[in-house]
Amino acid sequence: MRVVILCGGESPERDVSLASGWSVTRALLERGHEVVLVDPAAAVPVLAGPLRPGDAVDGVAVGKEPPSLPDRHRMRQRMHAALTGGPVLELLRGAELVFLALHGGWGEDGHVQALLEMAGVRFTGAGSAVCAAAWHKGRAQAVLDAAGVPVTERVLWRPAAGEVPGEVRRLVAAGPAVVKPVADGSSVSVHRVDSLAELTRIATEGHPRSDDVELMVEPFLSGREFTVAVVGGQALPVVEIELTTPLFDYTAKYQPGAVSEVCPARVPGDFASRLQETALRAHRALGFGGGTYSRTDFRCDAGGAPRCLEVNALPGLTATSLLPLAATGSGWTYPDLIQRIVDLATR
Repeated sequence: MRVVILCGGESPERDVSLASGWSVTRALLERGHEVVLVDPAAAVPVLAGPLRPGDAVDGVAVGKEPPSLPDRHRMRQRMHAALTGGPVLELLRGAELVFLALHGGWGEDGHVQALLEMAGVRFTGAGSAVCAAAWHKGRAQAVLDAAGVPVTERVLWRPAAGEVPGEVRRLVAAGPAVVKPVADGSSVSVHRVDSLAELTRIATEGHPRSDDVELMVEPFLSGREFTVAVVGGQALPVVEIELTTPLFDYTAKYQPGAVSEVCPARVPGDFASRLQETALRAHRALGFGGGTYSRTDFRCDAGGAPRCLEVNALPGLTATSLLPLAATGSGWTYPDLIQRIVDLATR
């Protein structure tokens, strides 16, 4: 097939997405496809291609820090222009399939999917409505809670609104608590807080444009951390994330050696089945169909009961990402996983 891969983008996960894009490129070439690699937020969008099986492909390392806010604004302008007209849009329309290796921002909140849907372009993963539903953690948690998926207490807060609400004060006082953007990925800007002063400082310093920011505050869960991927209608083996830090943040996720990831997780079979069944329920509750894939993250409370943290519509596809690790636990190679995602989108 003629496949265009979209990667990079304007989100804090830009570097992760670029690494995913190059990894997917190698896998698709190995499976005999023709590939063009495109970063719609770059000054020169076409990164490589057309590439054909046998062509050499480079890779890219994931940076230690996300792009700065000013850089992200410039990238967003370029990305909008590229996806709404000109040669990039024509390239997408001429492809048999667009493989979305975008993570975060417009790539995962439904914006890019909506543009592709309006252009009549076929793409991998969930559609715009499902991505939007999963992306906003507050609304997604409400849907999951109603569907019987175990979640934790959470309070939404806009720092620009003024005084810290009483419910937020209560959670922090009972502490520790976790504060994070209600719409972001890769654990960007996730913090553990132990005092109201610390919460206020993080909300102010970490988000200089706080008028645009909505935060979610929830109790810190001190137990083990797991993730379960669903590809099509199949839940893959459970992965455990063994942490050396309190939180599985951006640095821990993408720097080799920062954490230990075990697949299959060393847990009793009934506990693993429980997590897999819950991941499938979360996948379906948010509208993911049989032709899509997702990854559901869990953390256990002090008593060992798992709570769903979020469902990722476009999980990372780098060499060290969790979805490829889970695929390996199922006996799939990395190219097997990528071909399955292609097959789901084209069946």
